[in-house]
Amino acid sequence: MSTLNLTGEKVRLVLLEKHEDIDVWSGWFRNLEYCRMLDTDPARLFSPASIKEWLEKEMDHYALFGIRKLDDDQLIGFVDLSGIDATARSAWTGIGIGESQHWGKGYGTDAMRLLLRYSFDTLNLHRVNLNVFEYNPRGYRSYIKCGFQEEGRVRQVLMKAGKRYDMIYMGILRGEWLALQER
Repeated sequence: MSTLNLTGEKVRLVLLEKHEDIDVWSGWFRNLEYCRMLDTDPARLFSPASIKEWLEKEMDHYALFGIRKLDDDQLIGFVDLSGIDATARSAWTGIGIGESQHWGKGYGTDAMRLLLRYSFDTLNLHRVNLNVFEYNPRGYRSYIKCGFQEEGRVRQVLMKAGKRYDMIYMGILRGEWLALQER
């Protein structure tokens, strides 16, 4: 019997432990820039109790993984699959690197590549979808590196700090991902 190995070049994906990891998670939600990148709602701070309540309520509806650095095992973020449709073999993904000192260092790209491997090899999905906000060019570039393609935009649908931004929809198909693995 084989064990699921979700280890990349910089990070590994692990199941989140709601009780042990809750303090780390709640710390991320004290960073308004982090909150702004995760949600279209106005950024707001969340208490440890509200994070714990959300995790306990929603955790069973997601394939939710913590992102841990290989060099020191620090929990720095999460990546998930939601809306898994077994008939269409599709799902939505989201990611957040909660520790801002680790932004732009390739941890998110490595984690997303691992999640795609899990999605296509283990779950046998046909496609993975995501959306990204125009004001998150770092995330957009990371998704392109992972093989996602822009599939559409809803123009000027978001309002942040008095400025309008597009919502960008992206996707990757199993065949596209397999072609990237052959390189």
